[in-house]
Amino acid sequence: MARHVLIIGGTSGIGRAIGEAFAGDRCTDVVTGRTAEEVRACPPQQGVEIRQLDVTQPEQIAELVAHFDQLDVLVNAAGMILRQGQEFDPENFARVVDVNLIGAMRMCSAARDLLFASRGCVINLASMLSFFGSGYAPAYSASKGGVAQLTKSLAIAWAPHGVRVNAIAPGWIETALTASLVADPVKRDTITSRTPLARWGQPADVAGAALFLASPAAAFITGVILPVDGGYSIA
Repeated sequence: MARHVLIIGGTSGIGRAIGEAFAGDRCTDVVTGRTAEEVRACPPQQGVEIRQLDVTQPEQIAELVAHFDQLDVLVNAAGMILRQGQEFDPENFARVVDVNLIGAMRMCSAARDLLFASRGCVINLASMLSFFGSGYAPAYSASKGGVAQLTKSLAIAWAPHGVRVNAIAPGWIETALTASLVADPVKRDTITSRTPLARWGQPADVAGAALFLASPAAAFITGVILPVDGGYSIA
């Protein structure tokens, strides 16, 4: 029987790659984008339904979750908001945290009963900045550190219901979010030279980890923050 997967933030970048991987694994996917433009720009794919969702709007979340009779996997891949140089402003700080951290919690809370019924799993998207500080993105770092702690806390709370909760912490992945760094030879090569595997990651590298964490092969894994970074965090 096909598993039912909901991927928040699945219209581009890492989220889209995760959606494609689950669809290729014969799952029934629903992926979301924040704006109508993101939804329209996402190419259609067999077995994938695309819907609009703003994770800061509880009524939209409730409407989306009501769409499901069954939910086996929730992937929180939205919340890649990064406002470099602006995050020391309290309003911008709050906005980033609201999307990246509280948005993930809103989704987990809304999907809880469905996940309990299926004994499913949650995969959150953390970051290298879940472990490191950042002098230019304090809100992003704080939010992703919070995602890591939320993952651990929900893993403990939901384990009696058979629900596993893990997170992936991508390293330097080539996406729209990192395009300016990739285009800068000095910054790109500085990152590459520190990475033991000597390359930038691709969204598909993260998607493979998501498939594993959602699979029976990971049945005894919960509360893990899994770096997918080519060894960057240990170098």
